[in-house]
Amino acid sequence: MSFKRYVALGDSQTEGLGDGDDTLGHRGWADRLAEHLARADPDLLYANLAVRGRRAAEIRDQQLATALELRPDLATVMAGMNDLIRPGFRAAEVAGVVEEMFAALTGAGAHVVTVTFPDIGRIAPLVRRLAPRVVEFNACLRAAAARHGVTVVDTYPHAFATDSRMWSSDRLHANSLGHARIAAAVAHALGLPGSDGDWALPLAPQPRPAGWQVAATELRWAASFAGPWVVRRLRGRSSGDGFTAKRPLLTPVASVDDGQAETASTDHG
Repeated sequence: MSFKRYVALGDSQTEGLGDGDDTLGHRGWADRLAEHLARADPDLLYANLAVRGRRAAEIRDQQLATALELRPDLATVMAGMNDLIRPGFRAAEVAGVVEEMFAALTGAGAHVVTVTFPDIGRIAPLVRRLAPRVVEFNACLRAAAARHGVTVVDTYPHAFATDSRMWSSDRLHANSLGHARIAAAVAHALGLPGSDGDWALPLAPQPRPAGWQVAATELRWAASFAGPWVVRRLRGRSSGDGFTAKRPLLTPVASVDDGQAETASTDHG
């Protein structure tokens, strides 16, 4: 497939958190996909409207109208994780919001791609009670995508998606390696030149940690990331407060890496 105007909608994962930093900038899977698209067509224009912390309804309300104004022929939508980890989550309701975006974008002529969520219970064992939510939401997402001809990149069944080496130390965001895998998966789903199925391959086996190491890692994660997240929720604050889209206009992809390191260091979590 060949595309001229790519617009990415979503939250922190699409913004690129975990692949770079707030000082030099975040690259992320959407930027990496745009670079791949531009290798096939150097005239590609790219906008990234994603903002960290946004829930599905906020993405719809704050990003969809802008995306439609940009008239994309390719759009990616990744939304729902910030809903899924909150109390009162209803999979069908959140998927319905995402489906509204699918309908609007495909109705405007865009080819739309979405990505399923991995089993977060295997990534962060302390929140394994949320695993059934992921299964239910992914099922709703696949059904919504089928109704609108949306391409689904299904990472859930693949072992690499829950490998700690793919995730930042906060376990909420992919690291550079993880973002590269997501970008490669979407490129393969779109049949882009130079793409293949290697994105789905598992990483080489690694030694199994001792029980005390696992316990220490979980306690460290709870203190460093889970605890502060709960405090923000109690205070009614979001990680996205004060942030806006990093790339709100369609611009040539050559500017994606301006001022950024070519490759962010990989965090093995």
